[in-house]
Amino acid sequence: MDKQSQLYPRHIESRIAEALADTPVVMIVGPRQAGKTTLVRQIAGQDRKYFTLDDALTLLAAKEDPVGMVRGLDRAVIDEIQRAPELLLAIKKTVDEDRRPGRFLLTGSANLMALPTVADSLAGRMETLTLLPLSQGEMRGAALNWLDEVFAGRLPSVSTPLVGGELVEAVFQGGYPEAIVRTTHRRRTAWSRQYLDAIIQRDVRDVANIDRLDQLPRFLKGLAHISGQMCNYTQLGGQVGLDHKTASRYIGVFEEMFLLKRVDVWASNRLKRVVKTPKLQFIDSGLLATLVDLTPDLAGQNRSQFGNVLETFVYSELLKHTTNSEGDYQLFYYRDHDQYEVDVVAENAGGQLVGVEIKASATIKESDLRGLKRLISVAKSQFMLGVILYDGTETLPLGDRLWAAPISTLWGQR
Repeated sequence: MDKQSQLYPRHIESRIAEALADTPVVMIVGPRQAGKTTLVRQIAGQDRKYFTLDDALTLLAAKEDPVGMVRGLDRAVIDEIQRAPELLLAIKKTVDEDRRPGRFLLTGSANLMALPTVADSLAGRMETLTLLPLSQGEMRGAALNWLDEVFAGRLPSVSTPLVGGELVEAVFQGGYPEAIVRTTHRRRTAWSRQYLDAIIQRDVRDVANIDRLDQLPRFLKGLAHISGQMCNYTQLGGQVGLDHKTASRYIGVFEEMFLLKRVDVWASNRLKRVVKTPKLQFIDSGLLATLVDLTPDLAGQNRSQFGNVLETFVYSELLKHTTNSEGDYQLFYYRDHDQYEVDVVAENAGGQLVGVEIKASATIKESDLRGLKRLISVAKSQFMLGVILYDGTETLPLGDRLWAAPISTLWGQR
């Protein structure tokens, strides 16, 4: 189970230590099985009492008498707190009486901060950090943060790029510790299916009151087939008999469970004709491959479908980099009414941009640069760098502020 992530150092660990040193409550959110329990138990050591709300008796105590459960606790770890959010008000009360830093270390497999009551009750008392499944850097022992590097004007290099079948293997493996230790694609697929079933049957109930859970698997599968595309809620809902409001709500639930993310369009004040619709990105390429029934063998035959899963893989790596970077970055995409697109647009706190195009091929054509060139013309001096990440081995300049680089520079060396 979660113990597999003990094999890997997590880049977020130093951030958690910093937060515990000056903040009363620290919450680590992220999907189930991403390694949260292992990490907090390592950090907690012997001087904190440990509770998990996956335990039926503990959960009952938390729901029936949250104040009684928290009263008298000096320092504690509470795992899977989304199962009893009423505990957060009890924690607020005890923290208001004793504001020492590092008193409570919490984990949640749903983004409880999306609930206004939770956000309000612990404002100024709690820091939330996100732990996503393992990044390639964590798996391969590379500490480099790609976003920090490129915004500092350095494009990382890699001595032995991962290409072809090895890249396909990494994409299909995804980042969940329990999937990584499975030695065959068939065994990883079996794990992924059970994981998705468990989330829908059990965890969704913790964050949403959904009458017909039987609609969710079909809807999730439908979403998987448009990963990387703009989401039309009416059209999506119609495929499984849902109105657009229900479809949007269900997507929100999947977002709270860290299965997918709505990505907004990048826009500036100078941009008049911008498409406002967000697009959907799944957060793990292994789970996405399972949902669209794509196998490594089929990936060679259907490069378009593999390209969608590869885009998820790269987006996910960049998203993981935002959770432990020195800089503060947001990820967008670019698309305008003339159909010019850029897969990922990273923006730093100063408004500077790095554009990323993702290609599943080992060759780059001039037409692959059209989206980045349009973004340069729109963003002007805000645009720092455009990179086409591709299934090749060379890092090459392609003109003003434009480069081609192997995908594995995402976890490469300086």
